[in-house]
Amino acid sequence: MHAQSHRARFRRTSLVLTATSVAAATALLSGCGAQASSDKTPERRAFALQGKTLTIDSDDSALELVPADGDKVRVTRWFEGSVVLGGDPKVTWSMKDDRLSLRMKCSGVVADCAAKHRVEIPRDVAVKVSNSDGSVRAVGFRSPLSVKTSDGGIYVRDSRGALDLRSHDGSVRGEGIRSGQIKADTHDGSVDLGLRTVPDRVDAKSHDGSVTLGLPTRGAGTGGGKIAYRLDTGAHDGSVDVGVPRDDRSAHRVSAHSWDGKVTVRSAN
Repeated sequence: MHAQSHRARFRRTSLVLTATSVAAATALLSGCGAQASSDKTPERRAFALQGKTLTIDSDDSALELVPADGDKVRVTRWFEGSVVLGGDPKVTWSMKDDRLSLRMKCSGVVADCAAKHRVEIPRDVAVKVSNSDGSVRAVGFRSPLSVKTSDGGIYVRDSRGALDLRSHDGSVRGEGIRSGQIKADTHDGSVDLGLRTVPDRVDAKSHDGSVTLGLPTRGAGTGGGKIAYRLDTGAHDGSVDVGVPRDDRSAHRVSAHSWDGKVTVRSAN
């Protein structure tokens, strides 16, 4: 009899704990997801940089990259997070040589976290970014810029240096581009690039999405003549629409391909 009573109490206690856990998890899920912008007291830190190239290795964070005066890398971090039945969520940052590492730990029965980093980078520094599960936005760079994301879109504006933009699951967009060498590749998303100056080489490709390129068709100045391009275009499952002059002898080479989506090459002026 005593043993049966003990087992009954144990079962009731287990049920209470389980119900409490489920209630807490349900309450968290029913609310709004964490937003990094909700952090009203962001943290800031400056890092010394060795050399003329900065490599950013990040996960689970939206990144905003801007060129700035000075010789240090300055980072502003926003973070919001909560975990039910798990360790406390946290974010870390560190610099070793030319590599800036940005990490977030957020795991439990129900984990709800969000992070954003704004990275100010010396103007003459080339930038290489690898970001897992987060978008990347870069504006105003004159130095070479390489961005790779495994789950997030890429947006670039007013870039003058060579561009290498690759996303495994996200769109690639560019506006006001003045770069001479451009590569844009996405496995699952669209590519949309608007150029303000005539490029030497453009390679744009999407495995599952449209590809749109806006190219200048007039030279610089009021008396500039028409610009023609050496084009290589194709769409395995979609149409191709070309609205710029062609010339197979042109020094300006453009390749635009989509496996599953429309390809558009249009005049930007």
